[in-house]
Amino acid sequence: MVAPDVELKNRALRLLSGREYSRLELERKLAGFEKAPGALAATLDALQAKGFISEQRVLESVINRRAAKLGSMRIKQELQAKGLDAQAIAAAVRVLRASDLERAAQVWRKRFASVAHQGDASPAASAADRSRQMRFLATRGFTTETIRRVLEQTDDDP
Repeated sequence: MVAPDVELKNRALRLLSGREYSRLELERKLAGFEKAPGALAATLDALQAKGFISEQRVLESVINRRAAKLGSMRIKQELQAKGLDAQAIAAAVRVLRASDLERAAQVWRKRFASVAHQGDASPAASAADRSRQMRFLATRGFTTETIRRVLEQTDDDP
């Protein structure tokens, strides 16, 4: 077995001191610095055994940082890109979906509440504004059903 590389370990710890990284992310970032075959895997195994790399912490970190601004679909994509366990992602997404409507409404209010109260009476402007708002929420990872419900709520508001 190959021994962990001190330089790789130092680089990994420097990265981990800034934020949580998954094993896959660290492999991608550190692959170019591996001098001996297997040294990176041995280094990451050692860090994971000591608890420096934790998929659960990465999952919680992403959710805590991103949930206020993004929908469950976008967060799911980010978690998948980090190479996390599919079952853990599915469980986290189920929890997020329960609050998607509330979070989407908050994101909408933050961006469009002042515009909605100014109001342009023309139907064409209204349709264009509605389309722009739908695209905005869609790019944030909210489902079409959630977007529809948010915009219906805002139409009902005086």
